Amino acid sequence: MAITPSYKGFLLLDGGCNLVAANDAALQILCFPRAPDQIKQPKAYITERVRTTLVEHRNRDGRPAFVREFMSGKRHFFCKSFQINCNPLYPVQPVFAVLLERHAVDSPVLGRISEQYDLTPRERETVEYLLQGLTSKEIANRMNISPNTVKAFLRLVMVKMKVSTRSGIAGIIAGAKSAA
Repeated sequence: MAITPSYKGFLLLDGGCNLVAANDAALQILCFPRAPDQIKQPKAYITERVRTTLVEHRNRDGRPAFVREFMSGKRHFFCKSFQINCNPLYPVQPVFAVLLERHAVDSPVLGRISEQYDLTPRERETVEYLLQGLTSKEIANRMNISPNTVKAFLRLVMVKMKVSTRSGIAGIIAGAKSAA
């Protein structure tokens, strides 16, 4: 059975908000617009980004209070933090686990649009990822299909919606949201 890669960012931080561990998605989110492999000292860079982007302020006891939402480029993310207690014998204790998740598309509106334009489940899934601002290649990775298949799904959606661009699809969804 193949394991699907996670597209949620996950960080483990120590009490000083220093990076202990992170998955690839978290690195991509926090390094944007640069690629993580272009950063000379990624651990120090991510630690600084956590402190400036994710930590809202420090509580009276000195513990960080994390933001609930933030932007990375034009993408909107939710930030969920959890304080964890580890075995005191472990030399570098992660104190906080932080989950970074993309803001979800409004499902009821997308459901109505899918019915109105008779979109298949895969076409709807493609549109959902498109509305999250993903490229065809990113959509393909998430759906485990080729970028050409993504483009084919988007062309079919455009024909059904009688638009000629990807932004036309987004415009119809935005119009449906404002009418709701």
